[in-house]
Amino acid sequence: MRLLINLKHLETKELHLSGEFPLEDLDLDIRDELQHVDKPLVYDLVVEQQAKDILVKGSLDLPIQCECIRCLKLFPTSVHLEKWTCNLSLEGDDRVPVENDFVDLTPYVRDDILLEFPQHPLCDKECGGLPKAELQKRNHGGDDLMDSSEWAKLDKLKF
Repeated sequence: MRLLINLKHLETKELHLSGEFPLEDLDLDIRDELQHVDKPLVYDLVVEQQAKDILVKGSLDLPIQCECIRCLKLFPTSVHLEKWTCNLSLEGDDRVPVENDFVDLTPYVRDDILLEFPQHPLCDKECGGLPKAELQKRNHGGDDLMDSSEWAKLDKLKF
């Protein structure tokens, strides 16, 4: 499924598009292990034709789950574009592809959503990070880490 605009309908009046867009159709390629998306995009858009351009205005909202970069706690947030606008040209070098009188909004929505993802998600501005006991456990209690005597043996090696 794609988020399509019918140009024939747009000739007579502006269009109002609203609903939920399935996540799998949005095709977000999120490679950040701290961010998880499992709910659909909610959109509410008004589309109007202005000369040889299409103007799309409205809101986009995508609920996401993030892990705090300081304490690793999972917390809900959203990518919310309240006053999203997109100007699509129908002529010239920057014209949008038109397929059977339809223009696909999906790539423009996807790009703007991805640009708004948090770069360094924090559960709270005042987050102090992991508790000291948890840090010590992570730094010294792991089975995969060598103890200090093993490090001392490596320090004596001469190359």
